[in-house]
Amino acid sequence: MKTETCKLLVLGAGPGGYVCAIRAAQLSVDTVVVEAEKPGGTCLNVGCIPSKALIHAADEFTRARSFEGENELGIRGSAPTIDLARTVAWKDGIVKRLTGGVAGLIGKAGARYVNGFATIVDGKTVRIEMDGEPVLIRAENVVVATGSKPLELPFLPFGGKVISSTQALSLPEVPGRLVVVGAGYIGLEIGMAMAKLGSAVTFVEAGPRILPQYDEELTRPVRKRMAELGITLHLSARAQGLDADDDRLVVDTPDGKIELAADTILVAVGRAPASVGFGLESLGLGMDGPFVAIDDRCATTMRGVFAIGDVTGDPMLAHRAMAQGSLVAEIVAGQDRCWDKRAIPAVCFTDPELVVVGQLPVTDGAGNAKTAAFPFQANGRAMTMERAGGFVRVVFDPRTELVLGIQAVGAGVAEMAGQFAMALEMAATLTDIAETIHAHPTLGETVQEAALKGLGRALHA
Repeated sequence: MKTETCKLLVLGAGPGGYVCAIRAAQLSVDTVVVEAEKPGGTCLNVGCIPSKALIHAADEFTRARSFEGENELGIRGSAPTIDLARTVAWKDGIVKRLTGGVAGLIGKAGARYVNGFATIVDGKTVRIEMDGEPVLIRAENVVVATGSKPLELPFLPFGGKVISSTQALSLPEVPGRLVVVGAGYIGLEIGMAMAKLGSAVTFVEAGPRILPQYDEELTRPVRKRMAELGITLHLSARAQGLDADDDRLVVDTPDGKIELAADTILVAVGRAPASVGFGLESLGLGMDGPFVAIDDRCATTMRGVFAIGDVTGDPMLAHRAMAQGSLVAEIVAGQDRCWDKRAIPAVCFTDPELVVVGQLPVTDGAGNAKTAAFPFQANGRAMTMERAGGFVRVVFDPRTELVLGIQAVGAGVAEMAGQFAMALEMAATLTDIAETIHAHPTLGETVQEAALKGLGRALHA
């Protein structure tokens, strides 16, 4: 069997893995990255990018439909239709270009990309199965960046009309009746898009409200939009499985059992780490539940073995994995680095969009944090763009003015996430934000206005 050696071997070419490989190669580290599927991982192939393409198409379709009758803009249009198969083909084209770009970037940086299935032999050795003869790779350092997969419910396994988010992004046609199990961000993003495309959508959520990790004030505009789209929502309800004919979903609600007819059932109750099936368990690494345990250098309990991204647990975000990948590459290159990020932005591409960075408001009366919010309905740019719903909210320490968190809900607020995160990383105070000149008219002015309000100097509220 052919044997190769390298200083750094990265298992998985998702956002964390490919960034780790590129950064390591930039630092002249002899690097090999192995991927069984296509480069880009879940995010690029069956997650972030394709879902945003579907959401964009749904938004454009909805907007086109809004011009059929009378409207304030005075625009008239004929009844639009959508060919979902063609939309999916457009989405696939974007994914293909981006995955090709990732492979090119890895090569350009000087890392070696291997397409094959990796099996861990020991902490320094991995066997790669690919076309032709298997290859054995020995490395000084190994990075586990294998990502995650949709969580399957044992009483509602994937197959037939029961699908995961992966299949939901490649449907050939819009389901007539779609039931979504789980009202987290994945289910909401896809379910709301399908409702805009014409599907009759019903949500089944075990918790008392949607997006339960966030406060009700922040999620209320999303709930309102769901009602406007005709979406049915069952809260504090638990799916039990299909009926005897495998035709309806049986749901236990506070008012008793009901059966929901569905052409398609999307199960979106979370994601599980991809940590089994390739020999990882043979290393005996320390675990945090089903996730690989790591320290502030992304090191596992075995020397020379690192782990990054979804396989290490929440938050399962591509940009977290990227930051971890860069961190590990620099550590392997000999730099003194550790994880000292103050905040990681989280974005829900629902309608309206929702951004959360840092601390949420204290709801139990403990702590000293206060909040100040500014509505988009008082922002000129939002009004001219017909985006006047929602608000920006700043959480701060009233004693020091230190900004502890920034949240927003509204159309297009995802593009403000970087500004929010930078404010926390730079340890900004309310005065720092309030005294920064924001361009007029822009949506970003709402951040300045929220800070001014926190200082008791509100100008437009």
